Amino acid sequence: MELLKSFRFKKSREKEKEAGGEHSSDNAVSEPFSLPSPIPEWPPGGGFAEGKIQMGELTLMKVAKFQKIWSFSQQNKNENGATFYKPIDFPSGFFLLGHCCHQNNKPLHGFALAVRESTTEKPLASPAIQKPVDYVLIWKSSSSENETGEESNVYFWVPSPPEGYQAMGFLVTKGPDKPLLDEIACVRTDLTDRSEVRNLILDIQPRSGDATFQVWNTRPAHRGMQGQGIPTGTFFCSANQQCMDDLNPVCLKNANCDLHAMPNLEQIHALIQHYGPMVFFHPKEKFLPSSVSWFFKNGAALYTRENSVGETIDVDGANLPAHGHNDGQHWIDLPNDTAKGNVKFGNLDSAELYCHIKPALGGTFTDIAMWVFCPFNGPGTLKLGMLNIPLGKIGQHVGDWEHFTLRIDNFDGVLSSIYYSQHSGGVWVDTPELEFITGNKAAVYSSKYGHASYPHAGLYLQGSQKLGIGIRNDAARSDFVLDSSRKYQIVAANYLGDDVVEPHWLKFMREWGPTVIYRSRINADRIIGYLPLKIKCSLEKFLNKLPCELCKEEGPTGPKEKNNWLGDERC
Repeated sequence: MELLKSFRFKKSREKEKEAGGEHSSDNAVSEPFSLPSPIPEWPPGGGFAEGKIQMGELTLMKVAKFQKIWSFSQQNKNENGATFYKPIDFPSGFFLLGHCCHQNNKPLHGFALAVRESTTEKPLASPAIQKPVDYVLIWKSSSSENETGEESNVYFWVPSPPEGYQAMGFLVTKGPDKPLLDEIACVRTDLTDRSEVRNLILDIQPRSGDATFQVWNTRPAHRGMQGQGIPTGTFFCSANQQCMDDLNPVCLKNANCDLHAMPNLEQIHALIQHYGPMVFFHPKEKFLPSSVSWFFKNGAALYTRENSVGETIDVDGANLPAHGHNDGQHWIDLPNDTAKGNVKFGNLDSAELYCHIKPALGGTFTDIAMWVFCPFNGPGTLKLGMLNIPLGKIGQHVGDWEHFTLRIDNFDGVLSSIYYSQHSGGVWVDTPELEFITGNKAAVYSSKYGHASYPHAGLYLQGSQKLGIGIRNDAARSDFVLDSSRKYQIVAANYLGDDVVEPHWLKFMREWGPTVIYRSRINADRIIGYLPLKIKCSLEKFLNKLPCELCKEEGPTGPKEKNNWLGDERC
């Protein structure tokens, strides 16, 4: 399916060039990457996928058509440059918050917000938005800096907001004249939240003695289920910035914690059935997933420090201790009889995804976290250059909870990105970089034995890719596949109240397996003794960077004990 993904990428790039990509003529119009299949008409109800979202005194609108302003690249540097765009084609009465920036080596993806004052909300003494009082020039380019062959006389402006208001973005012009004051809106301070710079998009080191110019994308600083920050789609820039701590970007704020744009239960089912990925397990995977009820029914037992025999667990987990915290007094383990060997291999036929639905980015997005349970996590394999060394029992543990997360845009119900959880971290992958299997269903590759999630097949090292040293994570297509659009269960959605009842086992906050301690350093030193002298030094330096799983496997806790249950994904 890499071919399909590459085709989508190429098609998107061709569409950009035809409509006005980064190397096209000035003032050309571009539209973002679109999914492989049309978006269905979602079931009605509430404020989900209505095109606009009202947030108290503000009405927000997503703008997804852009007019190119300027493109930059430096061919003698290891970067692909970036293009700056002006959002266009939005109704009268709405105002921009700033211009946008996108890297040239990726298909155009994303949006910008336009805002207006809500007509249904009683205004306070001060209006929610005001035009700036002036503009301040941040940076201007010189023709010697750009190697795209186009004119480089561009100017970057920051709005000067009235007292009590905040500027949300920057404007870019092709000439020295200041932008019009009514081209952008500043937002009342109490309707804004702190943002943070995320990835460096552009780093212009001038050939003259002028200031260094840098451009970042941003994200709200306060994220997760309770996070009120709303991304605006604008960029942040600075000239000759010395300290990252001095950067103070801002975003919008869902001040009233209004979640009316979140999908209702019927809409959630429609989203999962349309976007639910195909989960592929490795062709040599021995330790497959199962349903939680199958795990309990086939002998998993509850153990305590006082009970070494183990108590049979009800098929729905009703007799598990609920709530509280992980006090180390209770844990789940495999049965102590002949059934133990069969249980740890799982049962793919019974397996299903357990879905946690939660608001993201101030309620303008919906996160569908899809959890998969495997009764057993298999041993690891250490890669040392061309050598592959099985690690015996190291990495093994009972009860393995893994997940991936779909991020849905609440303005229109479009899939924006997927988070692939990988051991202690993970990565967000935007839709243009996904591998689509059928329709708008992307691929999730579960790594052999460890069950970490990856967007494409291949070898992923948990360690140093550069040195070729680390724990192998092998991901490949096979007939072991789980269709999350069909086999799923919605287990939590706090904002829906009594519409979703959490299963008993989800409230078990203790460990789903016993703690296992490995003599990893002793084993590693023994391995080093057999290696060629030329790689011994490199390996010894690297040992301190090896994953903590080589030393100790804490019994894994359930989904609700993970910090991303309430917070944002780790990346």
